[in-house]
Amino acid sequence: MCGIVGYIGPREAGDLLVSGLRRLEYRGYDSAGVAVVNGALDVRKKEGKVDELAKLLDARPVSGTVGVGHTRWATHGPPNDVNAHPHEASDGSFAIIHNGIIENYGAIKKRLIEKGYTFESETDTEVLAHFIEDVQNEADLSFPEAVRQALTQVDGAYGIVGISRDDPDMLVVARNGSPLLLGIGDGEYFIGSDASPFIEYTRNVVYLSDGEMAVVRRDGYKVFQIDGAPVSKEVHALEWDLEEIEKGGYEHFMLKEIMEQPHSVADAMRGRVHPQEGQIRLGGLQKVLPQLVEAERIVICACGTSWHAGLAGEYLIEALARVPVEVEYASEFRYRNPVLTERDVVIVISQSGETADTLAAVRQAQGAGCLAVGLVNAVGSTIARETDAGVYLHAGPEIGVASTKAFTAQVAVLAQIALLLGAERGVLSQDEVRRHAEALAAIPAQIQTVLDGEEQIRRMARDYRYASNFLYLGRGANFPVALEGALKLKEISYIHAEGYPAAEMKHGPIALIDQFMPVVFIATRDATYEKVVSNIEEVAARGGTVIAITDEGNRDLDALAEYVVEVPKTIDALEPLLTVIPLQLLSYHIAVMRGADVDQPRNLAKSVTVE
Repeated sequence: MCGIVGYIGPREAGDLLVSGLRRLEYRGYDSAGVAVVNGALDVRKKEGKVDELAKLLDARPVSGTVGVGHTRWATHGPPNDVNAHPHEASDGSFAIIHNGIIENYGAIKKRLIEKGYTFESETDTEVLAHFIEDVQNEADLSFPEAVRQALTQVDGAYGIVGISRDDPDMLVVARNGSPLLLGIGDGEYFIGSDASPFIEYTRNVVYLSDGEMAVVRRDGYKVFQIDGAPVSKEVHALEWDLEEIEKGGYEHFMLKEIMEQPHSVADAMRGRVHPQEGQIRLGGLQKVLPQLVEAERIVICACGTSWHAGLAGEYLIEALARVPVEVEYASEFRYRNPVLTERDVVIVISQSGETADTLAAVRQAQGAGCLAVGLVNAVGSTIARETDAGVYLHAGPEIGVASTKAFTAQVAVLAQIALLLGAERGVLSQDEVRRHAEALAAIPAQIQTVLDGEEQIRRMARDYRYASNFLYLGRGANFPVALEGALKLKEISYIHAEGYPAAEMKHGPIALIDQFMPVVFIATRDATYEKVVSNIEEVAARGGTVIAITDEGNRDLDALAEYVVEVPKTIDALEPLLTVIPLQLLSYHIAVMRGADVDQPRNLAKSVTVE
């Protein structure tokens, strides 16, 4: 979840590391630090934002052309200067940074204390550093070999980068469950949790896989497995540019990404949706299409916002392809021994492609003989590499912690899968596929229409920014939108919010209704519209405050709602692509008006790569 950056080359490492850490702030963190080797090993670390680390470096500069940097998200021990990374050997001979959790650190720490080691921090990372030191001293090993041998005795997830005072022209890198990339420049090398810290210097990357290490020197690098076996790695070219991870004039990444959705949804369909031909072409699924078509059941696994997209996908696939679908939280799926057969297909959804629980679901599905299909945004990510087939979202980098454009891209791709299966299974005629494809192709322009009404959403935010609770209600395909709207508000404004199926309001939540709690209804003119209107009337009769999201031109709700937000009409199953947009904007503007840190909400990380 936290961020790693490393460098070896001709440049001064200090400034490069700090700029790289700034690019990784979106991942979530509570402290930051760097270590640079230049004769001695200089370590600087500080609780708080990267700005605090930068101030420390201004007062106590570091110099050298080899270094590592880290942003920590606390797991073992609270956020403070001592627990921040890097952590050093007791004699200061090396330093390591670490993402992940060392599960057997307690047993290792106990053994080390018995040997006389002392610990300053409460972290599992300092335990790992001293353990590497102990292994090195016991057998008089080189630093890379000591790291390798120590890791063979470690349980848990890790992404590690180490530098050595005694072998200063070297970075030692290891990965198991926590993503790490090697950036290959012209006479220089970079390490990153993702490519954002070094994209301005190189687009050529090597993706390390679980159980792999690399020793990176000025004149090249070698990759091998933890057991010592050499590995040949392919160099990949990144498809995105530096501009895509800059704010581009927007106040926050989240707002930029909300506003990018006409383009990101179009990119998720580009070359795939062919309305005139009445066809959907998904090249990433071509080789497994027979298994998909013959599936007796589809299980969708995801977490958070991706889970909500999966729930929208359930409505889409069942309605358009008539295949039974179950949607599972990946965090529960991996532990409850689910019933799976070889006729099932498991679709996993993850923006980052690195979500630990979702990756575990992939492996569990494959272990049961199921076809595993991935929907991810990050090219080259672990889930993209380990699934049997998949579809990239092509939404571009998403930096804001609260996912927005990834959600709509995920739903757009799920709609394409539903249409493809509906056509291949003979559920939809070519004319029906054409009609749905035309509606899907029209969505980007319709999203822009909703975004053009942002000023109304801003007025709503001013009225409701001091609310303590929100209720979001929807039915059918818009029930996942209610869940997603509530999640967005909770994530970034810290207002308590709940999403429910509208009909469930009478089974408990109606007791909460009063004039101080806004109730957001997604009330489009679909098959359940009259039922939702009845729910709205029940809230109004109890003095509740109603916000209605409805179809363009619908005046039925004007007398019942304080605000009516109109969205263009589309096919019922595609409505989540439009009705979610006002809710994203509402959560954003409320959070800004409450002074919250929209792009880096407290306690949250962009990619949850540990349990």
